[in-house]
Amino acid sequence: MNFDRILLSHGSGGLLTNNLIKDVILKYFNNKWLNELNDSALIETNSNKICFTTDSYVINPIFFPGGDIGSLSIHGTVNDLAVSGAKPLYISVSFIIEEGLLFEEFERILSSIKKAAEEANVKIVTGDTKVVHKGTCDKIFINTAGIGIYNYKGNIGADKIMKGDAIIVNGNIAEHGAAILCKREELNVDSDINSDSAPLNNLIERLKNISNNIHCMRDATRGGIGVVLLELAKISGKDFIINERDIPIRANVKAVCEILGLDPLYIANEGKFLLFCDKCDADKILNEMKKDKYGKNAAIIGFVEKEGKGEVNLRTELGSIRIVDMPAGELVPRIC
Repeated sequence: MNFDRILLSHGSGGLLTNNLIKDVILKYFNNKWLNELNDSALIETNSNKICFTTDSYVINPIFFPGGDIGSLSIHGTVNDLAVSGAKPLYISVSFIIEEGLLFEEFERILSSIKKAAEEANVKIVTGDTKVVHKGTCDKIFINTAGIGIYNYKGNIGADKIMKGDAIIVNGNIAEHGAAILCKREELNVDSDINSDSAPLNNLIERLKNISNNIHCMRDATRGGIGVVLLELAKISGKDFIINERDIPIRANVKAVCEILGLDPLYIANEGKFLLFCDKCDADKILNEMKKDKYGKNAAIIGFVEKEGKGEVNLRTELGSIRIVDMPAGELVPRIC
C-alpha cells in the first residue's frame, strides 16, 4: 500500500507504524543499535552497559482518569528502560507549550512529573522549554530521554526467546486505552475505568533478583499486547500460542471495547509488560509479581511453541485457533 503523505494511522502502533519505521526511517538511520528496534539502545562503555531511550507524548486529553501527560511521560520512559534490563537513573524532560495554556494546568503537570519521578526513584537532570503560537500545538507536548545502567545477570532481547518459554503479563490489559476513549469520546458508560499508567521498574528489579532465566521483556503500549507479541514473534522467528481465557481483562473494559468494536488485544497499556522466561521459573516469577501492587493480577497467558514463521495463534474460549494479525487500519491515535 503506497501513500504520498503521513496519516494518523502511521502513529497508532499497527502495520503502518511498522512500515514507517522499517521502510522509511531505518533507510536513513541504519546502525546496529537502531536496527534492533528495542525499547532502549544498549551501549557498552569501558566500565558499564548503558541503556538509552527517548519518547514523545502527545496524548489527548492531557488529563485523564488515572493520570495525565506528566506522569505518563515519566512512567513510559522508566518502563522502556526497565524492560530492557536496566535500572533507570536519569531523565530529561522537554516541553513544547501552546500559547494560552493555563499556568494552573502546567503546574499540575509539573507536580505530577515530580511525584512520578519520586516513586520511580529517578532524577530529572536536564530539559528544555519552548512556547509556540496558539493553534500550532495541542496544549502541551512532552519529550523525554532516559538513561539507566544494565544490571541483569543474563541477556534480555527478542532474539533470546526460546522454544518452551512461558509468556506472562503482569495484569489486566487495555485499561489505559479504554480510559482514554471513555474520556475522549465522552462515552456515557457507568464505569470506573482508570488508566493503568504506572512505573514498573521496582517490580522488574525484584524479578531480576529472583531469576536468571528471563529472556525478554517488552511493555505493551501502542498496539497493545497483540502488536507486541507479533513483533517479538517475527524478530525471534518463533511461533507463540496464547489462551484467550487466561488473558486478564476487567469486564467493564471488555464491554467498552465491544461497544466501540475494538479488540482488547490491540488496545494500549501504560503499566503492563510481557515477560518471556524459561518455564521452570514461570511459577516463581508469577508468584513474585502477584506480591506487587502492579502485578497482583498477573497471569501466564501462553507459551512459545516452536521455531516457525513468527506467528501468534490465539486459542479462543471455544477452543478454536485464531491467527493474530497485525492491524492494518487506524487503531487509537494520540494514546500516549
